[in-house]
Order: sequence, then C-alpha cells, then structure tokens
Amino acid sequence: MPPLPSYGYGREHNGSRYGSLIHGQNLRDVVITGHNGTINGQGQSWWKKYRQKLLNHSRGPLVQIMWSSDIVISDITLRDSPFWTFHPYDCKNVTVRNVTILAPIFEAPNTDGIDPDSCEDMVIEDCYISVGDDAVAIKSGWDQYGIAYGRPSRNILIRNLIIRSMVSAGISIGSEMSGGVSNVTVENFLVWSSRRAVRIKTAAGRGGYVRDITYRNLTFDNARVGIVIKTDYNEHPDDDFDRKALPIIRDISFTEIHGHGVRVPVRIHGSKDIPIRNVTFRDISIGITYKKKHIFQCAFVEGRVIGTIFPAPCENLDRYDEEERLVKLSAAQNVTDIDYDI
Repeated sequence: MPPLPSYGYGREHNGSRYGSLIHGQNLRDVVITGHNGTINGQGQSWWKKYRQKLLNHSRGPLVQIMWSSDIVISDITLRDSPFWTFHPYDCKNVTVRNVTILAPIFEAPNTDGIDPDSCEDMVIEDCYISVGDDAVAIKSGWDQYGIAYGRPSRNILIRNLIIRSMVSAGISIGSEMSGGVSNVTVENFLVWSSRRAVRIKTAAGRGGYVRDITYRNLTFDNARVGIVIKTDYNEHPDDDFDRKALPIIRDISFTEIHGHGVRVPVRIHGSKDIPIRNVTFRDISIGITYKKKHIFQCAFVEGRVIGTIFPAPCENLDRYDEEERLVKLSAAQNVTDIDYDI
C-alpha cells in the first residue's frame, strides 16, 4: 500500500508499506465485535524478520481503518499484532470499548495498542492493554508531511483502562503530532509495572501543537517514570524537515495522581526553543523508590502547583494554596535539573 499521506514515508522504510490483516477505507457504520473472540495477528514471524532486517517495507497494523466514521470496536481480544494493533486514521466518531489488547512486553517491537491518528470525537474505555510499546499513542502526522496534511487529533476521551508497557509508556501523545493534538482527557486509569506512565513526546521539526490536555485520577503502580514531557524526540522521515517548525506545548493539567514504587514521578523536559507553558499540578501523592533530590525534574516549564503535593515540586512552578491564592511566584522557569541517570 502507499505510505500514509501525513507521514510521507513508510514508518520504517521509504516507499510503500505492507497492508493490514483487517483494512477498510471510506466506510461508515463499522462494527467489529463478538463475545471476546480473538483476532490473532501471529506477529512472531514479523517481529523476527524485522529484527533480522529481512523486510523491504514497513509493517502493517493488525486492524487499520482510514477516512471513515461511526466505528465501534468492542468485546474482542486483539493480540500479537505485526506492528501497531488498532490504527484508526483520519476517522470520526470512533468507540473502543471492552477490548483486550495483548502482545509480549519485550521483543514485540512497535506493538502499540491503540493509535488514534488525525482522529476526532473518539472514546476509548474499559480496556485492558499489555503490549510491547505504547498502550495508547495519539498521533497526527510526521514533520512536514503532517503539517501539510493538516488534520489534528482532537476531542478524545480515554477512561477506565488498565495498562502495561515495559518498553515505552502507558498513554502517549506523539511523537508524530504535526497536525496538532487538542482536547484530550485521560481519566480513571491504572498503569502497572511499566517503564513510563504518561508521556508527551515531540521535537523541533514537528510543528503543530499539544494543548488542552487533562489527566485526572491516575494510579501508577511500579512505574520507572510517572509523567514525562520530552521535546527532543528526534526521529524524522528525511532530512527535509523544517528545523524552525517548533511545536507548541501548553495548557496541560494533572489532578489526582497517586501511586507507589515510582523512581522519577515527573520529568518535564522543555527547552529554550520549545518551552512548556501553563502546566498545572493538583492533588499529587506518589510513593517513591529513589530518595535523592531532583526526582521532580523540570526544564523550561511554566505553570503552577495548587496545594501540597508529594514529592516536592521543582522550583520552576508557581505555588498556590488550596484556595488557589498565590503563595510564591517562580523566578526560575528556565532552570533545568533533568537527570536521565536516575
């Protein structure tokens, strides 16, 4: 199949890509369901060939639906995808409910669970996902191709999930987000025994924006890093990307975040060129495994902490009391204490 127009290239190779086991385009009213039956991608042979560099094209998702609307995926198990598991592309009105998605947590490369890509009006709820990459990754195109395609992902609700990702993150936004991502709510979810819990990742060259993102009532159970925002995720389709196309990251809130066994609860890594703006933390209590300083890590971030949170926040953030009255303004928004060795 031809590459996705908002990516320009196959995600792994130049040119065309392999098709999906289940594929649809320009459809309306699509339902895939059935008493928790299983769709098995038998990905083991694909993963082996990928590692051995025997594939001439990018791998295809297990289920891919493009340019379609009114889609329901429910009451099934999707397992062992060759690549991303469910990839709705430029779709509207998508519901994923009561779905189990499985792949080995190691050595099952790029087996993301659900990847909404330039989609709007989408609900993902009541799912269990344990895979070899991001459990959910919201995308909207890659560098100059995504900027030109210009379709954002927006109005997405993710709730009531139990997820595990030992390789990447539970819920990710990006790194391919060049069409923009906005109005996303993530609530009532548990991430367990994972490398990262929630992550936003981008880089110079992406352009676009990530804004109006709400995280609420999240539980981290033994995660190496809890909250991550990374602005130097430098994977590009080719060398023709615009290095001056800088993404805008702003208006992000974290409320009722709890957990235990977390090594670094927060790592927000903005930069001089890509600062993080208007981040809010409230009602945070995360049990930690690493007792040294600088486990709440920040660089080039502006925002606020409301009330008392644990562990103590970085000095980049303004402090407010529980009644949202200003206690102390930060004078150190550009200070960096990022330490990837922790």
